[in-house]
Amino acid sequence: MKNKNNITTVRSKFLSLVLRHSPQTIGLKLDGAGWVQTQELLVCLARAGRSMSLEELQAVVADNNKQRFAFSEDGTRIRANQGHSIPVELELTSRRPPAELYHGTATRFLDAIFREGLKRQSRHHVHLSASTETAGAVGRRHGKLALLRVDAARMAVDGHVFYCSDNGVWLTDAVPVAYLAKLET
Repeated sequence: MKNKNNITTVRSKFLSLVLRHSPQTIGLKLDGAGWVQTQELLVCLARAGRSMSLEELQAVVADNNKQRFAFSEDGTRIRANQGHSIPVELELTSRRPPAELYHGTATRFLDAIFREGLKRQSRHHVHLSASTETAGAVGRRHGKLALLRVDAARMAVDGHVFYCSDNGVWLTDAVPVAYLAKLET
């Protein structure tokens, strides 16, 4: 069981690289919305020495705890839900956010965040979570956890735009310092 989970994790991380950041790594080209034909992905993976069957790809997508990937309704295409560092237009519709959203980060980043706010860095958007649990899981990956509360209701009233990706991650262009508060962890 542990070996299967390790293989799935390795495959998921490689799919993140290919579908979010560097499709050219395996000779892949995404369309403007980040989609690629499922069969083309499988062929490129095999050519790159990363063979995967359709069933294995479907398992990686289904088992990903963050639901980073999605198939088109007919299953013929696949893409990453968000987190791209390459130009894509996910065609998301703006939505009214919950009153509060959360961002998990490492304590070593707090000084910069409270000086400059949350920035999207190399990605298209700042990623926010609807729960402290999810934000905590994200933040722990980066070091000693710091949880931030975002006054999303006030941001929306002040004209900031929010989107919610298919996997429930809230996205916005930036979060200025005035809307941030540190939570005790």
